[in-house]
Amino acid sequence: MIAVRLPKEIEKRLERLAKQTGRTKTYYVREAITEHLAELEEIYLAERVLERVRAGEEDTVSLEDVTSAHGLDD
Repeated sequence: MIAVRLPKEIEKRLERLAKQTGRTKTYYVREAITEHLAELEEIYLAERVLERVRAGEEDTVSLEDVTSAHGLDD
């Protein structure tokens, strides 16, 4: 269980949305966290890969090599 304090304006917006749609505030908080969490996971994963590439710990492949290897070059 997590308790979150929201700024009043966001709380009001959330209440309006819940009232207009007949859903609960909890539903929308859960949806927002789920969506944003997926984005954050992708961002942090990409940043870690970039750090490894910059440190020479991971190789890259050019777009030209990928398209050629898969017969996508015209």
